[in-house]
Amino acid sequence: MKVGAFTVAKLDLPLEAALDWFAAAGLESVEIGCGNYPPNNHCNPAQLNADAKARKAVLKAIESRGLVLSALSCHGNPLHPDKKVAQAHHQVWRETLTLAKKLGVECVVNFSGLPGGAPGDKSPNWVVAPWPEDHLNALNYQWNEVAIPYWKEEAALAARAGVFICFEMHPNFLVYNPETLIKLRNAVGKHGDRICANFDPSHLFWQGIDVPSAIRWLQSQGDVIKHVHAKDSLVYPWVARVNGVLDTKHYGDEIHRAWIFRTVGYGHGEEVWRDIISTLRMTGYDGVLSIEHEDSLMTADEGFLKAVAFLKSTIIKEPPGAMTWA
Repeated sequence: MKVGAFTVAKLDLPLEAALDWFAAAGLESVEIGCGNYPPNNHCNPAQLNADAKARKAVLKAIESRGLVLSALSCHGNPLHPDKKVAQAHHQVWRETLTLAKKLGVECVVNFSGLPGGAPGDKSPNWVVAPWPEDHLNALNYQWNEVAIPYWKEEAALAARAGVFICFEMHPNFLVYNPETLIKLRNAVGKHGDRICANFDPSHLFWQGIDVPSAIRWLQSQGDVIKHVHAKDSLVYPWVARVNGVLDTKHYGDEIHRAWIFRTVGYGHGEEVWRDIISTLRMTGYDGVLSIEHEDSLMTADEGFLKAVAFLKSTIIKEPPGAMTWA
């Protein structure tokens, strides 16, 4: 396994300076944001697609520092009911897909998107309960009339490009847990194997999901996990016991929230992360753990350095040897 970084946490630096920082921190790979919700300061896919010389320069900048490029990320909502937003996010996704093919990158990280609840809606609608029946009707529209047709076409394009669409399971999007990811993977048909996971435990922890169990189940459905975010979260029981974990307070209102994102090791301890890492290897994933810094209690520098130290002490580097005892 390799410890890597999602570079958007160092947007205060130009790409090459950020790469210097990550290499000096002891990281081995980078994941670069290409637009939509992650800014494209480090990688503008439309510009790079039009400039072969610039693409070579980016790869050289990464490789010369002993790093590898693990993924391109364009988290967005191409299913947004506002057609201008949807088209803009769709365009960035398509440009990123094209760039991934040209750079030889296998994984493009994205969100599944979230439509409105019916034609003519202006805002996305995340349904979390089946009653009243309006909500089931909304789900039927979102899945069968919007999401499945859209991603069926995009999966076919990804197959031709040799790229995997790595969805981050994230609340407020249609794919927010393992069940909904596999639902979409199965629904798109012939090229369903292109629908995969960027597995981010932080969004699963606060939903009450046992992360090693989720890994085992996902991988039992095929080779689903293609990329992993190393990010933690912590539920604060004194809030959750009273109000539950569905929390709309700003992430900066840490003291009143039921949960917040944390640097790896500050939400769950070494025993939990050792189990996660071992389960990933046991089920066939031996790739990158890409640190995503969203801990509001720490600077990006401190959060990254603590995460690197923590992960370096827990990842499994060498391939398993022969079982001399069995």
